[in-house]
Amino acid sequence: MAQPDQIEVRGTLTPGRPLSSLTWLRVGGPAQWLFQPADREDLRAFMERLDREVPVFPIGVGSNLIVRDGGIRGVVIRLGRGFNDIACGERTVTAGAAALDAHVARKAAQAGLDLTFLRTIPGAIGGAVRMNAGCYGSYVADHVVEAEAVTRMGSVVTLTPEALQFAYRQTSLPRGWVITRATFRAEPGDPEQLAERMEAQLGRRDATQPTKERSAGSTFRNPAGFSSTGQADDTHDLKAWKVIDDAGMRGARLGGARMSEKHSNFLINAENATAADLEGLGELVRKKVYRASGIQLEWEIMRVGEQTPDNT
Repeated sequence: MAQPDQIEVRGTLTPGRPLSSLTWLRVGGPAQWLFQPADREDLRAFMERLDREVPVFPIGVGSNLIVRDGGIRGVVIRLGRGFNDIACGERTVTAGAAALDAHVARKAAQAGLDLTFLRTIPGAIGGAVRMNAGCYGSYVADHVVEAEAVTRMGSVVTLTPEALQFAYRQTSLPRGWVITRATFRAEPGDPEQLAERMEAQLGRRDATQPTKERSAGSTFRNPAGFSSTGQADDTHDLKAWKVIDDAGMRGARLGGARMSEKHSNFLINAENATAADLEGLGELVRKKVYRASGIQLEWEIMRVGEQTPDNT
């Protein structure tokens, strides 16, 4: 077993790499080590040799992440060009974990395959599978045929939907495992109609969400236990934004952090916020919502890393 800097890699291994530039919220301290593997074999060999006591944390494009100001101990793994291929079959689409959800949706549509629900989901395929991402009533769980991952021991495994145990915004993927690709089933459709549907979805999203702000998507899971369907009969009583509104927290501020006025379930880095500002405001919202309604909101944004001494 070896420490990170004792392992020969073909990718890039960087000590003390600041992570703020790699997250959509633009906050967070450094990774003790950031490893960007060249390909699956580079990742597998690294994991096989890495000391089991060294923590491993995979990140995607940082679209659903608050890295705390003290950074992350251990090795942060970020997949890149060696993991962003997209291949379309007759009724399946296989995509590398670093492929952006939006790119997968577009390429599938061009091939006459319907994965349009991915078009407005921020992030990459690895995170989408890990978090069972979904919108408009469709979820990754509805489409996954299988996923491939590299385990903490350096084995390459194929995971069925049953093994992943999909639930609302979660799976049972073991800590430290890194998803490398996934295969989805997709119904056939007319490319032009699929493109029009995606444009309509984008228009709806931009009209209701603060897409021009520094956010990480939905902050809290819907208490109802499912995402918005986008249909006319969609109910709002147990939506996160509704209970946040009812608690008077739309537009609430803490330091440089703010709950969006446009969509109150979006946490915004409005003015040079720290990770502590953002997480602190989120916790304040949770407290106010619980006092107002008895509902305990659950974070959808992942919060990882160490707090600074001043924030412990």
